[in-house]
Amino acid sequence: MRILIVSTSEKTGGAALAANRLMEALNNNGEKAMMLVRDKETEQISVAALPSSWSLRWHFLWERWCVYWHLRFHREHLFDIDIANSGYDITRTREFQEADIIHLHWVNQGMLSLNTIRKILDSGKPVVWTMHDMWPATAICHLTLGCEQFHSRCSHCHYLPGSGGENDLASRIWGRKERMLQGKNILFVACSRWLATEAKKSGLLQGQKVVSIPNPIDLHVFHQEDKTAARQRVGLPLDKRLVLFVSQRVTNQNKGMSYLVEACRIFNSRHPETRDNTALVILGGHAEEVADQFEMPVYPLGYVNDTKRIVDIYNAADLFVLPSLSENLPNTIMEAMACGVPCVGFKVGGIPEEIDHLKNGYVAEYKNADDLARGIRWILDEANPQELSAHAIGKVASTYSQQRVALKYIEVYSQAAAYIHYRL
Repeated sequence: MRILIVSTSEKTGGAALAANRLMEALNNNGEKAMMLVRDKETEQISVAALPSSWSLRWHFLWERWCVYWHLRFHREHLFDIDIANSGYDITRTREFQEADIIHLHWVNQGMLSLNTIRKILDSGKPVVWTMHDMWPATAICHLTLGCEQFHSRCSHCHYLPGSGGENDLASRIWGRKERMLQGKNILFVACSRWLATEAKKSGLLQGQKVVSIPNPIDLHVFHQEDKTAARQRVGLPLDKRLVLFVSQRVTNQNKGMSYLVEACRIFNSRHPETRDNTALVILGGHAEEVADQFEMPVYPLGYVNDTKRIVDIYNAADLFVLPSLSENLPNTIMEAMACGVPCVGFKVGGIPEEIDHLKNGYVAEYKNADDLARGIRWILDEANPQELSAHAIGKVASTYSQQRVALKYIEVYSQAAAYIHYRL
């Protein structure tokens, strides 16, 4: 099968990274997979970029302008919603025409419009759509944050100021998505069981098939190495226990930095001796902006895109903590565990599917900084580090390996192709 993976970006962001890893996993398991992206970042020959033109930038700018207008010219939620009113027609590309399977991933911010997705469905090619967030199952939002409007029909969206009425933006985009899907079938794949359960509640996806397949990880790249050597390579201290936090943009409120600050304060106040032997490492953009909020040594490393250095940073850590307020199946937890690093995270989204509580890490109660502090304490001072590390590596190898995930997707592609053949 010739599989075309469609993504806005080649590698920027967790969804793009997962899509790229899936392409590699499929190719390593005998399939012919390639990516079609708007934002190409490497010279990888299996990744094709959309033809460069002013229209690519225009699609992005026009959609953002429309969103900005509906937000009454406030920037707060400018990138929290997408309306897909403008996008590139990929059906005209050679890559699309030669593909047997069209596999959509995160295709927002001017990559594909709802009209383009309908054209893809009208082409008669089997379509699989991996959900990296809730946008395919809602009208306009990526994170529902407790809202249940999407169970029936989105309207009165809390992201929009003064939203209301049957003809508000969320309701209108919902109607356009209904028309896009009318009489057509997409095989939806959620990256976590949690997301699959939520997607099946959507009034928009009633009658569509939703399955759960996790993201893959290359265990030849992310693997355990000598901790001392790793610290020396990245310039981190050898005489401290290191707690690691990773995010593309650490100031993103959804990543829960405020809860980490409070948890570290609680941890230090209860165990003052740790002020001298424990430090925090922050990997991600704007790391230096939050460093002074902590009452402990902090090593802000900034944004890093070199994979080998990232692997070294994981291996340098004693503990990885991700206090996100909403997550699907975070790649960072998977990467840390593959390097033998136990993890702490809130009980939200797909995090409890990755972290087995008190076995390879600690699952803290949602938005509970006190419990987050207990998790940090448990891993650093009470649990057996060798056992935690072994269980973390074993969980990733048995659940998220390239071969295991690729075989599940190959089965899904066959199901999608068989369904289209049956319909014809």
